[in-house]
Amino acid sequence: MDCPACGKSMIEESFGDVQVDVCKSGCKGIWFDWGELKELDESYEGVGKAIEEALKSPRVNDDERGPLNCPKCGIAMHAHKYSNAKEVNVDECYGCGGFFLDSGELKVIRENYMSESERDTYVQKLVADTPLGADAERANIRAEACQKIGGLLSRRWPFIWP
Repeated sequence: MDCPACGKSMIEESFGDVQVDVCKSGCKGIWFDWGELKELDESYEGVGKAIEEALKSPRVNDDERGPLNCPKCGIAMHAHKYSNAKEVNVDECYGCGGFFLDSGELKVIRENYMSESERDTYVQKLVADTPLGADAERANIRAEACQKIGGLLSRRWPFIWP
């Protein structure tokens, strides 16, 4: 598989129980197949020489490079903040669920891992900042109101609301 950032050949390495693809001869980026990054995003996860080397690589991220293409599917990946580390933009393939991290980003993810409450606040902010955010908020308010009305009606007219 070729690296989506620099085009060099990636090699499979063991980060403990997880096999990932590393751009060892190029930019030092790492490819995670679906679900693999979640198994390695906290500081206590993963073992071995390969992950130690990856965590020592300096952070390199070219914000000007534009979207990358997935090395598995070939479709354009989407850059966004990693859900558990608000300091890191990752490239995700919405087709196969893979993630590409630039050199040093795994270390930054581990150092900035968000608590559950921080993650909830961040997700709420993301939703609010989208055009659908206002619609989602209105839909939540409407759903809560419908639940309340349903509860009132069921007490008054049990023959209508089982």
